[in-house]
Amino acid sequence: MSIIAIVNYNMGNLHSVTKALEHVAPNGTKVILSASPEEILSADKIVFPGQGAARDCMNELNQSGLVEVIREAASTKPFLGICMGMQVLLEHSEEHNGVDCIGLYKGHTHAFEGRIPAKDEQGERLKVPQMGWNRIYHQQADHPLWKGVEDGSRFYFVHSYFVDPEDQSLMAGRSEYGLSYASAIAKDNLFAIQAHPEKSADDGLQLLKNFTQWDGTI
Repeated sequence: MSIIAIVNYNMGNLHSVTKALEHVAPNGTKVILSASPEEILSADKIVFPGQGAARDCMNELNQSGLVEVIREAASTKPFLGICMGMQVLLEHSEEHNGVDCIGLYKGHTHAFEGRIPAKDEQGERLKVPQMGWNRIYHQQADHPLWKGVEDGSRFYFVHSYFVDPEDQSLMAGRSEYGLSYASAIAKDNLFAIQAHPEKSADDGLQLLKNFTQWDGTI
């Protein structure tokens, strides 16, 4: 039996993520929600969701002793980060005067506020947080998690911050919201997405299905 572990650290829409993965997982796959380092590291695949504030996220991870677990899992197993579970993979977030994050990749998480115009080119107001549907344009077009997901497909976003990796080759997806930013990153066995695939209808479910079948190679 294959096991997919969803990291439970009291941050994120865990019920929706769990149900979506159970819906698309192949027969013989068990989806578990766990805060146990042993269970997480013994699973075949890891999902690291999250929403809310980066400081709260890092506090929960540090208190639960899961930071090193995330680092190890992200380096050794098929790993999917979602929303805040993508942002904290970088070194630092400028949220609330600065938060040190997991630091798996060099780079920073920046605020939309102060960096985007009040309106887009069509005159539509650009609100913060970005909340709603937006397109993701593939930057690593052959990545297995994009299989069956058309370039420019619409995903559901809720966020006030965006990642800016130092290594731009990490960018697996790009979106536009007053500026162009990395809405997905990928390297080796890791894929992370700013949007919520569990809330993104058929394309989101396809991406999750692809993950449940992914062996971590590109």
